Amino acid sequence: MDNQDYSTSFRINGRLLSKSAPTYFIADIASNHDGDIERAKELIFLAKESGADAVKFQHFLAEKIVSDYGFRHLGKQTGHQSAWKKSVFEVFREAECRREWNAVLAETAKKAAIDFLTTPYDVLAVDGIDRYVPAYKIGSGDVTWTEFISYVAEKGKPIFLATGASELSDVIRAVDTVLTCNKDILLMQCNTNYTGNMENMRYVNLNVLKTYAAMYPDMLLGLSDHTPGHATALGAIALGARAVEKHFTSDTRREGPDHAFSMDPTTWREMMERARELESAMGSGIKKVEPNERETVVLQQRCLRLTRDIRAGEEIGAEDVEALRPAPLGAYKPFEKAQVLGRVLRCDMEKGQEIYPRDFI
Repeated sequence: MDNQDYSTSFRINGRLLSKSAPTYFIADIASNHDGDIERAKELIFLAKESGADAVKFQHFLAEKIVSDYGFRHLGKQTGHQSAWKKSVFEVFREAECRREWNAVLAETAKKAAIDFLTTPYDVLAVDGIDRYVPAYKIGSGDVTWTEFISYVAEKGKPIFLATGASELSDVIRAVDTVLTCNKDILLMQCNTNYTGNMENMRYVNLNVLKTYAAMYPDMLLGLSDHTPGHATALGAIALGARAVEKHFTSDTRREGPDHAFSMDPTTWREMMERARELESAMGSGIKKVEPNERETVVLQQRCLRLTRDIRAGEEIGAEDVEALRPAPLGAYKPFEKAQVLGRVLRCDMEKGQEIYPRDFI
């Protein structure tokens, strides 16, 4: 696909997202508000204090996202849901981000000076929140719901598209759906196992970012992640990700479906610090002598030096030179030895002296 079909950069509330811009970090509150608007507001400020660029909520109604009948007839609850003490429908019902909170949460985010985002899960959620958000995320679970993807994309705001638990054909279809009406897309690799188990590291598959980069040159990429720690975030950044989303809470020991695999303020700040260090270390990609190593060109490289005292008029032979440190600027380097052999000195020189072009007749 030609990169003119999608944006190579876009802005969220004035903040530039581009290949050369710092990584954009999204703290996903998800259900960690525990049904309490005061706690939701507290988490917004905590996310800002921890260094996040955006705070994100998930707007769903239980009856619009899960089928009580469907989950009850699957049999026992599996995966991360196996630890839930209530039915899937009941957990989702209790985890709802109430829509009457929208204005309050948006105003709180504004006071905290942090972007306010959402993952909506139904059309009415989109319509109710649209006036408050500068961008949307499409969750991995909706990657095949093209009708809904179109509805969100038609709002004309940047789309973060997560691609967990999907085949490449699903990704292509979803991307094409967005691009029919919206060029501002950031494509996110994701693994949707929410158990928080270190074994999940084997399945994060960060190299999918290379696949996406080859398919969509210069499209903005990112990672939506649910693994412990920040190794995956750093790896994604090194592979070109310019947005990272992880769950966020105040205390991972709290009761609830999302707390256990979330980051807390301490681990989030550490992730941010390591990420900014990594970004600084990535550099321009242009190989050159860097400003902080110019002295070591002299100190660590070798130059050609005399192995004995030689008088003016003598010819330099192979046994008369050796390669030793340091290497003052302008002295012959070892690879230039052929330019020295057979040449006649114009002045007396001592053993150990470096050799310059000016030393020959």
